[in-house]
Amino acid sequence: MTQLITPDLVELDQNLGTSPEDVIRHLAGRVAANGRATEVEGLFADAFARESKTATGVPGGIAIPHCRSTAVTEATLAMARLSQPVNFGAKDGPADLIFFIAAPEGADQEHLKLLSKLARSLIKKDFTAALRAAATQAEVVELVEGALADKPASHAAAVPAGATAAAAGGSATGAPSAGISPADATAGADAPRAKRLVAVTACPTGIAHTYMAADSLVAAAKEMGVDLQVETQGSSGAKALDPAVIAAADAVIFAVDVDVRGKERFAGMPVINAPVKRGIDEPDKMVQEALAAAENPHARRVPHFGAEEQAEHEAEEKGEHIGQKLKKALLTGVSYMIPFVAGGGLLIALGFLMGGYLITKYADTIVLQNSLFNLPTQFPDNAWGPLGAYLGAVLFKIGALSLGFLVPALAGYIAYAIADRPGIAPGFVAGAVAGFMGAGFLGGIVGGLLAGYIAHVIGRLQVARWLRGLMPVVIIPLVASLVASGLMFVILGGPIVAITNGLNAWLSGLTGAGAIALGVILGLMMCFDLGGPVNKVAYSFAVAGLGAASMDNQAPWLIMAAVMASGMVPPLAMALASTVLNKKLFSLAEQENGKAAWLLGASFISEGAIPFAAADPLRVIPATMLGGAATGAISMAFGVGSKAPHGGLFVFFAIDNFLMFVVAIAVGTVITALSVIALKRWAVKKTVDTVEPVPVTV
Repeated sequence: MTQLITPDLVELDQNLGTSPEDVIRHLAGRVAANGRATEVEGLFADAFARESKTATGVPGGIAIPHCRSTAVTEATLAMARLSQPVNFGAKDGPADLIFFIAAPEGADQEHLKLLSKLARSLIKKDFTAALRAAATQAEVVELVEGALADKPASHAAAVPAGATAAAAGGSATGAPSAGISPADATAGADAPRAKRLVAVTACPTGIAHTYMAADSLVAAAKEMGVDLQVETQGSSGAKALDPAVIAAADAVIFAVDVDVRGKERFAGMPVINAPVKRGIDEPDKMVQEALAAAENPHARRVPHFGAEEQAEHEAEEKGEHIGQKLKKALLTGVSYMIPFVAGGGLLIALGFLMGGYLITKYADTIVLQNSLFNLPTQFPDNAWGPLGAYLGAVLFKIGALSLGFLVPALAGYIAYAIADRPGIAPGFVAGAVAGFMGAGFLGGIVGGLLAGYIAHVIGRLQVARWLRGLMPVVIIPLVASLVASGLMFVILGGPIVAITNGLNAWLSGLTGAGAIALGVILGLMMCFDLGGPVNKVAYSFAVAGLGAASMDNQAPWLIMAAVMASGMVPPLAMALASTVLNKKLFSLAEQENGKAAWLLGASFISEGAIPFAAADPLRVIPATMLGGAATGAISMAFGVGSKAPHGGLFVFFAIDNFLMFVVAIAVGTVITALSVIALKRWAVKKTVDTVEPVPVTV
């Protein structure tokens, strides 16, 4: 196994800049210069993207930027001791000891274990003091290798007086605890015992924060005389906590930035949920909160069905209001619905291509009565012959059946976002009811919200342990389906159908200025947040109407074309501006992103412009909205239609008036590109402090 760190990967008492970006870029360059990465920019981009998600500064003047990257050829550790500390987001101030961990995408377990062990060592004050006192790079390497050679410390805190001595030998990473047997777990309540806690730590990369949070929590628990055992769900593997240990625990701590694997094991337990970094910064407070929750009958508990609700809980703890929760549920429903729509819409478009636009009248008969060995004799005149008619009918029917899941999938996954797995069945049923009644897209939203909240409320009820197994598979689906779908049939469905029919009639009647105004509005929405909630509302509105489109009602096809064309403008415009018109206004990273944005834009992936908008939102977003509005207006004005919900230029065969579709996109792209260049040159220029360039030694 190759050496993780060498003297050439160590820098002592250097000024590497004033921001985490400067430091990470410099260390990425050093890794590449030592032949351990194929490129600097790719490694930097991956590391800085990880840093942007969660700051890697930890208490004690330490930062551990890290990532997995395809640019890395072998697991590497680079270290810098800064003469000018840099703020990496730790609560106690800037960091002067920087450890940059670069792991390949397919890093072997041995390397990952060593990197994780190093991260644990960094919370030991004697180790960091020795690093600060080291005089040479070789001495630093020797200290690091010594830390890696030590036996890994147990995560388990010392067991307080009164607990069995054997319990102290339990593994915090999930090894079976010799002292907590099933018999102990079910011992009589009369025997006094100290509080027992369990915890799970996990971060997106699973190299550093996962293990540092575990050790910090254990150390804090030990000082309080509390028995705490931790399961680390990291990159180097995870061994589940013994079920007897979980059963004997009074509360659980989830210090995680990702979903907890096997969360149902902790069903019904009082829970403290927070980001993994809080486990490093405030372990004592988390332990105290867990102890308080264990005594509080009204404390938050892990749902009986093991729902993955971490994101919701974190947001609630930060004061998330009902509007934000509603937005998350709707976006979840839309994101799960889109594959049904995209796949189904493209199949329908292919069916039209091969079987002609009148294949809708023949499809059912052809797929049921004909085959490849018995081709149809009756089919539309514009079909590609008998074989084209048969294949077109098959493709159309598969696509139509896929689109039939649009409303049930939307409702089902809105309910899933609110109540997790027990919400799926009631949501799908409520969505099916909405589709049956003709309530459409709006009915699916209402039905999904009803089903989700009803299932959520039922799932939070405190029930006897013997009944818990029936809750997610029988009781919750039964009651939530009955109530939500019953309300749709009896009370809500009729008014929603009337609203939907009125909206469809209004859209079908739009002509002239009204249609152009709608195109402008849709273009503005598609370019406002580039794949965010407003963009998704416009896109969902368009795809929801495709199922009702026909040769007699082409308005949904016009709307779909305007939405798709407008959504292609932002990435194409950023590509044009950053790679052709004026490269100097954009950073090297943006120029690289611009090259990729050509393909992303042509494919109708609006998110291709996000790196540009994130770096300069006040200039990029107004410019994209201006171009998108122009494209939407032109598309509607010239009657451009799209029978496919996705694919951009690659579904040309499904675009009516394809020439004007291209013209509309080109006009919007040029407008946005010129606008963003003008804004970058003349609008709201910032005063930039002169910073003396830092020599980068690689």
